[in-house]
Amino acid sequence: MERLNTQLYLQNCYIMKENERLRKKAQLLNQENQALLSELKQKQKQKQKQKLASSGATTSNPNTEIPDLNATPPSSTMTSGGSKHST
Repeated sequence: MERLNTQLYLQNCYIMKENERLRKKAQLLNQENQALLSELKQKQKQKQKQKLASSGATTSNPNTEIPDLNATPPSSTMTSGGSKHST
């Protein structure tokens, strides 16, 4: 019984160590994604400004904005009829 406990303890330690390694890797990937998203948004804004300057327009198209995938989506609830209703 004690041998089994020792074996399970060692497996648990290994799993916790692997979990920590993966958590750190996920954090680094998230930081990299945020930096790339920021860079992409800046480039998109520059292109929009250039396009507006060349066309003489004064308003921008809000539909061309890149969404932030880490942002929480707007909450929506289902109505009794089965259709979505934003809150």
